[in-house]
Amino acid sequence: MRTKPILSTAEIQAIIYGMHGAPFSLLGMHETGAKKPGVVVRVFRPYATQVELIRKSDGQAFDMPRIHEDGLYELFFEDEKPFAYKLRLTWFDKTVAELEDPYRFPLQLTDLDMYLLGEGTNVRAYNKMGAHPLTVDGVEGVHFAVWAPNAIRVSVVGWFNNWDGRIHPMQQRGNSGLWEIFMPHLKPGDLYKFEVKGHQAFLAQKADPYAFASELRPRSASMVWDIQAYQWNDAEWLAQRAQRHWLDEPISVYEVHLSSWRRNPAEQNRMLSYRELAETLIPYVKKMGYTHIEMLPISEHPFDGSWGYQTIGYYSPTSRFGTPDDFKYFVDQCHQAGIGVIVDWVPAHFPKDGHGLAYFDGTHLYEHADPRLGEHKDWGTYIFNYGRNEVRAFLLSNAMFLADVYHIDGLRVDAVASMLYLDYSRKEGEWIPNKYGGRENLDAVDFLKKFNELVHVEYPGFLTFAEESTAWPMVSRPVYLGGLGFDFKWNMGWMHDTLDYMHKDPIFRKYHHHQMTFSMIYAFNENFILPFSHDEVVHGKGAMLAKMPGDMWQQFANLRLLYAYMFAHPGKKLTFMGMEIGQWREWQHGESLDWHLLQYDSHSGLQRLARDLNEMLKGFACLHQIDFSWEGFEWIDLNDWENSMLFTLRKGKEPDDLMVCGFNFTPVPRQGYRIGVPRPGTYEEVLNTDATIYGGSGMGNPRFVRTERREWQGREHSIPVTVPPLGAVYFRFRPDMNGQV
Repeated sequence: MRTKPILSTAEIQAIIYGMHGAPFSLLGMHETGAKKPGVVVRVFRPYATQVELIRKSDGQAFDMPRIHEDGLYELFFEDEKPFAYKLRLTWFDKTVAELEDPYRFPLQLTDLDMYLLGEGTNVRAYNKMGAHPLTVDGVEGVHFAVWAPNAIRVSVVGWFNNWDGRIHPMQQRGNSGLWEIFMPHLKPGDLYKFEVKGHQAFLAQKADPYAFASELRPRSASMVWDIQAYQWNDAEWLAQRAQRHWLDEPISVYEVHLSSWRRNPAEQNRMLSYRELAETLIPYVKKMGYTHIEMLPISEHPFDGSWGYQTIGYYSPTSRFGTPDDFKYFVDQCHQAGIGVIVDWVPAHFPKDGHGLAYFDGTHLYEHADPRLGEHKDWGTYIFNYGRNEVRAFLLSNAMFLADVYHIDGLRVDAVASMLYLDYSRKEGEWIPNKYGGRENLDAVDFLKKFNELVHVEYPGFLTFAEESTAWPMVSRPVYLGGLGFDFKWNMGWMHDTLDYMHKDPIFRKYHHHQMTFSMIYAFNENFILPFSHDEVVHGKGAMLAKMPGDMWQQFANLRLLYAYMFAHPGKKLTFMGMEIGQWREWQHGESLDWHLLQYDSHSGLQRLARDLNEMLKGFACLHQIDFSWEGFEWIDLNDWENSMLFTLRKGKEPDDLMVCGFNFTPVPRQGYRIGVPRPGTYEEVLNTDATIYGGSGMGNPRFVRTERREWQGREHSIPVTVPPLGAVYFRFRPDMNGQV
């Protein structure tokens, strides 16, 4: 054995100063070649006072000479072949630990792994990237992989090395930009980061972009987690989901911000955990008749006030409510209760926090370098570079990850308009045209199409929703027909027109009658979902109830009327939490909903109406079966602007499946109001928003109304009906009664 260093001075300095990008070429055990036959072992441990090598075959210990005062040790075995060993380290406090040497284990990434990621076609990159519990050569540990092509050195840091990036540098894999290392002894629950050293004195500790779990804010470390350990019990739901044709199905989405739906006032108003929400939120949603829960982003984010829309940990469910397994339990329980789970997804932009994706390796890696392409000045965030293969693979893999690992049923893609247009919220000169001179972001368009193709092929029954507010064509049409491939598009125009109309005093509504009829001009251009979302009850816009004009009775009547109008209008439905109970104040992300309001009849009545509308949507095919074609809708009367009255007809696939819906947008009762109906016979009043059970005055119709052979509105038969003040009525055609009451 020799004690004279074999390394050159430059090699030694590269190790001790944390500048080496290929540490596996120096550290660990290496054959020395023909000139000096044998093996040499090198260990860098600056906090150890003594390092001993223990040969596993016989347990013999060898003291390793220190060849540099900063903690570099080297031991040469003459005429030896490589053998298994471990290290015994003595620390400054005289404690002793026996540890495996990370640099004796083989690298795990294959040439194919590196090729596919670089090509952007590895759409399950999470199976290789990030931190994965693994057993190598019989030793348990964690394999780490990260993409940082412009770094000089990348290290794994954590409690296990005093967060010192010099100790466990990773190996750079050729020109792929990937770095990897297997760390023995680490396990799920351990915290870590990547320390990235770049050019121009760049040095930062970054959270793992592919981290499966994260430390609770304001701390920002990533956490090792075994994402395969949870045992699911939702196979029946997934099999059934794959067979459903959602365009013909009832969809009523309950949009939820998990931290403010309900809190525990007995414990300093703390948030409920995923498991507590499973025991409270799911039964509530089930009782209320919603078909899906849509959660505002649950991926890890540092700032509560962003509501999750400034994401740091795309692969990490926020630790605010528990562990990844706790979140899986929540989704599992939703499925067992027959409720679908939709998650808000934010591939449009990400925050500039120092531990996140921004300037990841000392360069603009995930974002564009030019702020005219790479920065959202309105939001203070960066825009993803969709034209970069590895970035595209990161995002596509994230969508697949949520469907695969968390069994998510759908993604609502946030801020699609900001992705599609290069000049979104920019003045002239603040953006760069595409290669054809246009304003369309061609890379983002290609990304969205690929995303929709992937999730629909790989996960039948999976739903995608576009929050898109412009006239971009064919958002919800298949990619093979030239569309973006989404299942549904948010109908922002309908939402804005409807709320603007309802905000007006009824005396002026007749002058704006077109706002309630205009939506039918374009209603079937896309597969629309009608949204009353969180965006409509924040930033001074007022709560839904507070938007309504008149005294308190009229406000409640207006809101009941609005909801009934929404459920009669073609399109799927979405409402934000709290809208069903009549909150008076705007949504506050740090506080619970005002559940105490339900002690009052007007609020509990509104809640009952919301539940009944959901049940009617599910129970009557004519209200959901043909949402995207004129075959499912007719105007009975759209021209009575003077009285602010509307009558519509919803139709199912069966000829007798008909629902007549009437709306009175004034506080004047309309009694004996005659309307033409499509079929002679009996019509049953199945909904009256003025019913006393909803907090109304009780004005209405007999349960059954028979037609009269009296031509009206171009129809041979008609019925006289009462439409209460600021009220809505639904009449179901009853062919089984043959005109008998």
